[in-house]
Amino acid sequence: MTAPRTPGSAELVRLVAGREISTRVRDKTFLISSAVILLLVLGVMVFQAVVASGADKVAIGVVGGDRAALQPALVAQGKQVGTEVTVVGLADEAAARAALEAGDVDGVLVNGLGATPRLLVQRDAGSSLTATVQGAVGQLAVSRQLADAGIAGLDVPDVGVTAIDPGSDPTGERTGVAIIGMIVLYTLLLLICQFVAQGVVEEKSTRVVELLLSTMKPWQLLAGKVIGLGVLGLAQIVAIAVVGVAGALAFGVVSLPVQLIGTVLWTVAWFVLGYAFYAAVFAAAASLVSRQEDLAGVITPMSMFLVVGLFVALQAASDPGSTLATVTSFVPGLSPLVMPVRMAAGGVAWWEVVVAVVLMLVAIALVVRLGGRIYAGALLRTSGKTKLREALRAERV
Repeated sequence: MTAPRTPGSAELVRLVAGREISTRVRDKTFLISSAVILLLVLGVMVFQAVVASGADKVAIGVVGGDRAALQPALVAQGKQVGTEVTVVGLADEAAARAALEAGDVDGVLVNGLGATPRLLVQRDAGSSLTATVQGAVGQLAVSRQLADAGIAGLDVPDVGVTAIDPGSDPTGERTGVAIIGMIVLYTLLLLICQFVAQGVVEEKSTRVVELLLSTMKPWQLLAGKVIGLGVLGLAQIVAIAVVGVAGALAFGVVSLPVQLIGTVLWTVAWFVLGYAFYAAVFAAAASLVSRQEDLAGVITPMSMFLVVGLFVALQAASDPGSTLATVTSFVPGLSPLVMPVRMAAGGVAWWEVVVAVVLMLVAIALVVRLGGRIYAGALLRTSGKTKLREALRAERV
């Protein structure tokens, strides 16, 4: 008679992971939260598209004494492209640059009636601004040439666009994508890690854990839980990334150059690192209690740490080179939220990313090892609360 085959470690981990996946995909809370996040992402896309479609006003500066001649043409051409034009007279090019930096005007036309007109912009000339200026200058040039009988043909000059802050245009789009991705990442980390913690307490309170540990080791149970819910979380963030990218393209929110795709991929990668770190911490903390009512008390410190990361990341979006943003982008636990935003904003050296990833991997290894010990020492204590010192002592025994 053949003895029953004993499942190996990998098979036991796979069975636990499969059980976690099948349990959560039938959980209404998980399904509703996933749908809400997807709808929120699409809502953000629609909102940005509506705001962009409503941005039909431009302020155009004109340098020198050309304002009187150019203003009627600019206003008339703006009406042709559906844009309300305001013309502002400026003394010289220095005043033009100051007005652009202050945000008083969207563009400044220099030498508008000359042979080589130029349009100064702070970062990028939108299609409405370019069409308005090009059309107005072209009309005036045609009028002059028609009035001059000595010109055999018409020569409409082309307005050359000169960006006084070149190279910064894609940064705004990448940073916007990174901020949205960071908020989604924060939400999923908090949600999935809470599922891990709730599952641990549920098994302890129903004493299911005693049955499970009769057939497997604590680390196998922990690994299965983390991997199973991690697969679900990864599937969620990939689905959200696909929906977000498709929505951004469909609504014309971003042009989506290669850099934006890289931002999305890096956000997904940082989710994997962040989840591995926080899942082990949340599971170990949850193993110290046996009732759902006591769970909030032990996971609140980790939840607050995530909240701190969220606020620092939002600050990093406006000032990625600040000391706070730079330092926290290397701190394990905070780096998954802060570093993607700094990377999107630009100015982060490759070695900084490598150092942040290495520090995160080291922290994950330490947390998994320590968390595994706490988890193993506290798991079978199915009544009351377990002190951290007692859990570590029990695991050594």
